[in-house]
Amino acid sequence: MIRQAVAAGSFYPEMPERLRAQAADLIAGDLPKVRAIGAIVPHAGYIYSGKISGAVYGRLVFPDVFVILGPNHTGVGAGVAIMTHGKWETPLGQIPIDTELATAILRNSQTIEEDQLGHQREHSIEVQLPLLQASDRPFSFVPICLFSSEYAVCQDVGLAVAQAIAGLNRSVLIVASTDMSHYVSREQAKIKDHLAIEAIVACDPQRLHRIVRREGITMCGFHPTTALLVAAQELGATSAELIGYATSADVTKDDSSVVGYAGLVVA
Repeated sequence: MIRQAVAAGSFYPEMPERLRAQAADLIAGDLPKVRAIGAIVPHAGYIYSGKISGAVYGRLVFPDVFVILGPNHTGVGAGVAIMTHGKWETPLGQIPIDTELATAILRNSQTIEEDQLGHQREHSIEVQLPLLQASDRPFSFVPICLFSSEYAVCQDVGLAVAQAIAGLNRSVLIVASTDMSHYVSREQAKIKDHLAIEAIVACDPQRLHRIVRREGITMCGFHPTTALLVAAQELGATSAELIGYATSADVTKDDSSVVGYAGLVVA
């Protein structure tokens, strides 16, 4: 099964040459590289959040396999949807799903379901792929899309991912795809987003989940990020580094209603 691109021409350029040039421009290649356990990156259009994503990817030693956790914005499909076989296509080519790792994750979980429907129209995972393809390094990946946001679900997903990675004899990086606050003033976004960022930097999944719920932070991928932190803790991570923060106002110049974007590396 080949999952066709749905965000090309809207979130990122549809023409391969233009897309490759933009992706390469966004990823800084002269930064010191780290071998990380995880990364948190935004998924808005490249014009808005691409610099934050590129700054994160520019800091990473690329692995053999990526596990990409994203939110389900559409509400269609399983509460937690994984694809264990097939390929995803972007204008830069096809990327294979890592069946070995995906199958192990599914086997370890009580909540994840094999489901293509949850991924069919969702952009949060897809927009990461051209940025990864721009490295021209072959890789495979595992897509996991979360609609369910209960802490127990996040914990189950994180533990399943960690257990499967621990049993794999290849390098793996877990990526959580999320934007931060949505459609609040720039001042409000910075205040609330940094509460969530502090919890991520502390590598504390329970604190992140609790703060987002308590403070009403409209962070669309807080549940994939929580799952990443659960997995990262299990794999030995103790902290994270904030690489960059921005809002849509940096592009639109409208401070009254913004979306926030944060990029972090978990090691």
